[in-house]
Amino acid sequence: MVSPSDGESPFDRLGTATRSIADLNQLSPAALAYLGDAVYELYIRSHYLFPPKRQKIYHQKVVEQVRAEAQARHLQSLEPYLSSSEIEIVRRGRNATFGKPKRIHPTIYRQATSLETLVGYLYLSDPLRLAELLGKLDLDLDPLGSEANAKSQD
Repeated sequence: MVSPSDGESPFDRLGTATRSIADLNQLSPAALAYLGDAVYELYIRSHYLFPPKRQKIYHQKVVEQVRAEAQARHLQSLEPYLSSSEIEIVRRGRNATFGKPKRIHPTIYRQATSLETLVGYLYLSDPLRLAELLGKLDLDLDPLGSEANAKSQD
């Protein structure tokens, strides 16, 4: 991925303007997670774009990272870096999950939704901070590592 220059976030090129906290508080955590899901996947796709690979490899790597298990692991790895207001957004996202997931443990699902909520929130409020946090993700680790751990905790 092309690195930002002069303080520019990779998301600045998408034409979004940051939103006020009052505007963001009008959005439900589900709406923030909806946006965050798309932004997160775009980030992951951009990460794996270079060096060029076959389409099948792109798809496989992206799917591995956007699975709920990998997202839950990524949230856990970011928690030490989160501010108190970011932790509150994560909590709101976790508490706003509805329904019962079919293939994964509900805790994993809530953590993944929490990450998506945080990504959506930061995309709208502070793209530079979002880029900073996403840059801390270790996308080269086994994305299913947390799935095995989650199964052993059941």
